[in-house]
Amino acid sequence: MTEILQFAILFLTPVISSLPIALAWIYKPGEEWARKLPYLSVFGLFVSLVISLNILFNFEEGFYSYPWIEDFNINFVFVVDYLSKYMGVLTALIAFLIGVYGLEYMKDDYRLGWYWFFFNTFTASMLLVVYSDNLFTLLIGWEGLGIASWGLIGHWFRDDDDITFVGEKGRKVGPLEMSWSPSFGGWRAISTIRFGDMPMLFAIAAIYALTGSLDIHAIPWEDLFVKIGLVGTVILLFLFLLGPFTKSAQLPFSEWLMTAMTGPTTVSALLHSATMVAAGTYLFMRLTWYIKPWEAHVPGLEAIYLLVLFLGLFSALYGASVALGLRERKVLLAASTMSSLGLMFASSAASFWVGEIAVIVAFWYLIVHAFAKASLFLVAGHLIHATHDRFCSGNLVFSRKMKVAFAVTIVATISLAGIPPFTAYWVKSGMDGVMEHLMEEGLSLPFYLLVLVSVIYSAFLAKFLSLNFIKGEYPHHEHTEGGGLMKLAYSAMVSMLIVLLAIILLQREEHAAHFLEEGYLKMSLYVGLLVTASYFITLYKPTSKLKIGVIFTDRMYLPFLNDFIVPKIGWGIAAIVDALNRAIDFFFHTAIPGFFDRLSIAIRSIQSGYLKSYVKIVAASIMLFLVIFSLVGW
Repeated sequence: MTEILQFAILFLTPVISSLPIALAWIYKPGEEWARKLPYLSVFGLFVSLVISLNILFNFEEGFYSYPWIEDFNINFVFVVDYLSKYMGVLTALIAFLIGVYGLEYMKDDYRLGWYWFFFNTFTASMLLVVYSDNLFTLLIGWEGLGIASWGLIGHWFRDDDDITFVGEKGRKVGPLEMSWSPSFGGWRAISTIRFGDMPMLFAIAAIYALTGSLDIHAIPWEDLFVKIGLVGTVILLFLFLLGPFTKSAQLPFSEWLMTAMTGPTTVSALLHSATMVAAGTYLFMRLTWYIKPWEAHVPGLEAIYLLVLFLGLFSALYGASVALGLRERKVLLAASTMSSLGLMFASSAASFWVGEIAVIVAFWYLIVHAFAKASLFLVAGHLIHATHDRFCSGNLVFSRKMKVAFAVTIVATISLAGIPPFTAYWVKSGMDGVMEHLMEEGLSLPFYLLVLVSVIYSAFLAKFLSLNFIKGEYPHHEHTEGGGLMKLAYSAMVSMLIVLLAIILLQREEHAAHFLEEGYLKMSLYVGLLVTASYFITLYKPTSKLKIGVIFTDRMYLPFLNDFIVPKIGWGIAAIVDALNRAIDFFFHTAIPGFFDRLSIAIRSIQSGYLKSYVKIVAASIMLFLVIFSLVGW
């Protein structure tokens, strides 16, 4: 089978396999036979998984180019390198396991055709982003993610069930109601992402105009930056990165990620692990991989990488702090995802000073985070299904009825927190080493911010475990029967964290050896002990009566920016524009026509047709001229 055919199968099979249920739901919605068609959609995801594994093990690293618009040097170019071959398997595997989970979780839904079509399109779009080396084809996948996210986040568009909302209905902070519906969540997601996508599109067009190429590996990045100078480099890269910043919900574009939790849990799990939000960080890693900023020290590049470094760290601190104050299961996990994405951006940006290893550290953290976070989201969905409550609730009595979910949550939280000697500890040690190296470059703040974020991050993971299984209230509603496929999916998902740990500890692969080396350093062990203490203290005391907790619960009032301040500014601008339009309309459609209309009437009034009248007018004009002439002089 040729490579182009395999790539075609990889991208098209998920979409094609979802068409039968999409069509069936249009013409025969709710029929019993139609409810069996999701198995076909999941089979399409499985085919993509098999192809991605074949690419990983059997494709040679390199670029696979196929002609498309040759006159303009725009072709299908797919890349198989260190980043894409692992990211492709990660995306396909997580999508497949979440698809299996969704067979049970979504079986009674009223829009199965809509759901499965957009779910599979979402996966196919992400795979196109992962393997595309050409920025034009990558942009197609990028836009596919945006459209599919709108369809999935606003899936329950009827807004008729409180379980699908985010926030507390009826609760207000000042003029702002702290409650958001599914339809609003879908609109906010697509509008926020579009804010970043348009500048990114202009930046891609500028790159093509200046270099004549859209293939990431073939663009002469250093020559381009030298050509456009310091200001041009800063503007070009900033416009390009607005796309990844909004996609990955970095400050101040984070609110859409919180309200996106109005969608089904399967969507949240996919969106927060290996697709959508990961697309922004992955694209920045891929760009950095080929720009090689550690070699191309050109004017303007350092400013951009400093911006990404600190934006990522402050976004990570904000997300971790907010997660510590939240009680909604999925929204808590959403805020924690924002925090993790910030760390990925920051680590990748540190490559300007540290080198390629910083990107490798960020990429491994992406992988560990993806499996852990997908596991936690799927557990959260099962808990919501079992308790019919989106807020954390559950104690040791309840946990005995949810043994598998309890065990998976323990493994996922410990593996992600950075507690030695579990999976994330080794990768976080590599990140500690990256930030510690920046201190030699005169940048001390990033290391201390990373330690602070790590301690808070560990705390909210322990809070999630404690309030749902150990020290929370007993649920008011209980439905713990069934859930076989759901348990199978998140058990398989969390087991990948154990596989990753085995790879780090047992396989003598270059990067794994680096993590081991960093993990045995004193500084890493000290940070690991801090993280461990934070985890177990919060496990014992998951709640606090401090007033600052309310500020974190209200997301530091950032919703005011999105729901109150920005709309007020928007309406203010709209009012000014409307006033200008009215003024222009009055001037051209009322004032000028009225003036000429009155002038025409005046002229017609003196056209009597009598010679005597015209002689009087001429005589009067001559007399007026003579008077003026005599007054002003010769």
